[in-house]
Amino acid sequence: MHWAPGNEARCRGSYNGPMASSFDICIRGGGIVGRTLALHLAAKRLRVALYAPAPQAPQSADAAPDVRAYALNTASRGLLEALRCWPDEAHATPVTAMQVHGDDGATVQFSAAEQGVTALNWIVDVPALENLLAEAVRFQPQIELVNAPAPALLTVVCEGRHSATRDEFGVHFEAAAYGQHALATRVLCEKPHGQVARQWFGAEGEILALLPLGGAQGRECAIVWSVSPQRVQALQALDAPAFCEALQAASHNEMGTVQLSGPRASWMLQHALAERWSGQSPQGAWVLAGDAAHNVHPLAGQGLNLGLGDVAELVQVLDTRPYWRSVGDPKLLRAYERARKAEFALVGGAGDGIQRLFSHAHPAAQALRNAGMQGFNSLSPLKKWVTQRAMGLPGRP
Repeated sequence: MHWAPGNEARCRGSYNGPMASSFDICIRGGGIVGRTLALHLAAKRLRVALYAPAPQAPQSADAAPDVRAYALNTASRGLLEALRCWPDEAHATPVTAMQVHGDDGATVQFSAAEQGVTALNWIVDVPALENLLAEAVRFQPQIELVNAPAPALLTVVCEGRHSATRDEFGVHFEAAAYGQHALATRVLCEKPHGQVARQWFGAEGEILALLPLGGAQGRECAIVWSVSPQRVQALQALDAPAFCEALQAASHNEMGTVQLSGPRASWMLQHALAERWSGQSPQGAWVLAGDAAHNVHPLAGQGLNLGLGDVAELVQVLDTRPYWRSVGDPKLLRAYERARKAEFALVGGAGDGIQRLFSHAHPAAQALRNAGMQGFNSLSPLKKWVTQRAMGLPGRP
């Protein structure tokens, strides 16, 4: 990517109506997926309108900090590094090992050394990544920030799970609630995390993940705790010391005593898939990407990786199209849709199956899943293939 700081004034204009110049692409949604896509398409010399409406209520100076963190794989890192938007080591902590504990003593362990790589994935601080992408957009003259959806040959919908544009296009969004909420926060641990991501499957389908933050020598962890709606309300109501005691118990005191270092946030979890990911409207061609197209359970840490996979596929399809095909050509968009639906069926289906298996309280189901975990941990070829797929690499069994 070659930036042109001298031309930054060009991207400061705003679209106010149909008299403005046309665009190749209009992206609706200014999150990580939308901005990453805009930057990659702009690098291909396409004219991009980015519609990223600000929140209706401006944030106050004392607004709660964003505690989200994502596990990004090798493929996602490469996509962001190509834009020079990969965070520094303090905000992208490499995971060199993963420990997954069942609810009856079974354990699965993954190691970067076994895979011959430096990291299985990286735990990335969301605000740091968003700031880098926003700054890159600001200096990319092929991107124009618009204050209303602009006419374009192709509209890409990246508005998240509650997309209004998806509804406008009449797309059915099949969503199945898990009966769980994710509770996210951050904690300072007595013991260094050692670049190890830890996960526990507990009673009644609860899933607790401690993800390393703050660099290789850090002691901070991002928490993602998937629990029932009743349980999340109870955990939110606890004062900080009581919450930390509950967290230490759920993590079997693996990290020693912990202290809250951020606020607690929660959201409902669901498995969801849009019936159609591409189509034509009176305004032109459109496709869906990211959470507007699919939602997965966070247990496997693949949500944003799937969204960035959408970006990579769409950029490749558009960049390699024959010169005589428009970016809104239905054949191209159907090819993108087929490829990404196939990937979602594999990755999303696997995570959905694991969650549902661990949600059963019957002793027979508990015995089956824990025996399966032990067997999987000893099957080196299969384990290697699964690990490579999670890393975004074309692994083979």
